[in-house]
Amino acid sequence: QVQLVESGGGLVQAGGSLRLSCAASTRTFRSAVMGWFRQAPGKERESVARIRWSDGNTDYTAPVKGRFTISGDNAKNTVYLQMNNLKPEDTAVYYCAAALSPMATMTHQYEYWGQGTQVTVSS
Repeated sequence: QVQLVESGGGLVQAGGSLRLSCAASTRTFRSAVMGWFRQAPGKERESVARIRWSDGNTDYTAPVKGRFTISGDNAKNTVYLQMNNLKPEDTAVYYCAAALSPMATMTHQYEYWGQGTQVTVSS
């Protein structure tokens, strides 16, 4: 069974940075797309960023463009999210996810999920 494990969350002041990491528990697991999602209390889970391993194509939700960068190593089943110039609005539980389809974009299209890591940004 494949599990994804996130780390790197924490409490930072507005304008600060965090780097989130995610790794798959199974060495033989390979995904086509990995992404980061976040969910704040009372709100729906939303896509933050994703990376397609075949060509390295990345995509970001508008509120984080220019501030967040997704990267990783498919061979190691790892993905990172560098979060710069953090804002209080970024406060949420962040989840990494993996999809077998390279066309995956929405939450329900990702088959594997991590447990989440809390990111809190104070003003």
